[in-house]
Amino acid sequence: MLRTYILLGFTFLFFHLHVTGDISKYINMRYSYLSFSAIFIFAFLTIIQFKIANRKEDDHHCHDESCCHHHEKNETKLKKALNYFIFIFPIVSALVLPVATLDSELVKAKGVRIPGFKAESEDPFVQRQFLRPDTSIYYGKEGYNDLMRKELALFSKQSRLVLNDSNYLKAMETIYQFPGQFSDKEIEFVGFVYRDKTTNSQQLFVLRFGIIHCIADSGVFGLLTEFPEKPYVKNDEWIRVKGKLSTIYFQPFNVTIPYVQVKEWHKIKQPEEPYVFRGYD
Repeated sequence: MLRTYILLGFTFLFFHLHVTGDISKYINMRYSYLSFSAIFIFAFLTIIQFKIANRKEDDHHCHDESCCHHHEKNETKLKKALNYFIFIFPIVSALVLPVATLDSELVKAKGVRIPGFKAESEDPFVQRQFLRPDTSIYYGKEGYNDLMRKELALFSKQSRLVLNDSNYLKAMETIYQFPGQFSDKEIEFVGFVYRDKTTNSQQLFVLRFGIIHCIADSGVFGLLTEFPEKPYVKNDEWIRVKGKLSTIYFQPFNVTIPYVQVKEWHKIKQPEEPYVFRGYD
């Protein structure tokens, strides 16, 4: 019956994540239909496993002593416990532990590393990115170039860039890919403050955590900003900035990056949905 309870636990877990909205902290909501479908799949499997478990209670597992001995030899209690623990742990941890919103502490821990625009990770399957979204790993060279040209045509024709939840990652990737095309263009966007030893008193990063496909390729994306005078804000405070895009040779990174010459700014509350997701047309 333990397998039945495990399947029931996964059913409830996915249901809980969708009802609370916490599913957005794990995957790009463009794929939410897949995890929503998992609720019904696990529910169906739970029913099937429940019937199998009841049937086994009425039957004998082994028909003779040698069969039982062979069974016990190949599958010890320790192995069973370990197998069940592997499935039970994610259910318990997801339901019991609070879902924390990622903030500047993760940026500080991982660091903003450029060139490469990707955080180093011990896990080869984790591709966390910083500052510039990079979807090139999901396309062939020609396909990615076509995508970027399409998005350049979309954003370059706008007299003023106003970034929102739906276009944030698209715009950021395009700006980093073609920084010269956006010189002197007005931009407005929101994000949380991150300042470290690489920035001077008038500079800080304005960032948002984003998910390209799932949490494994998540990252923190945004722009370096420079203010006319020292802004009195703390890490993780949210602000809205308006200014002009340009490029700067950023000595700590030894690379030229786009940045914003801030003209106006003010503090805001953290958005109800602090994360942004990569959309695809």
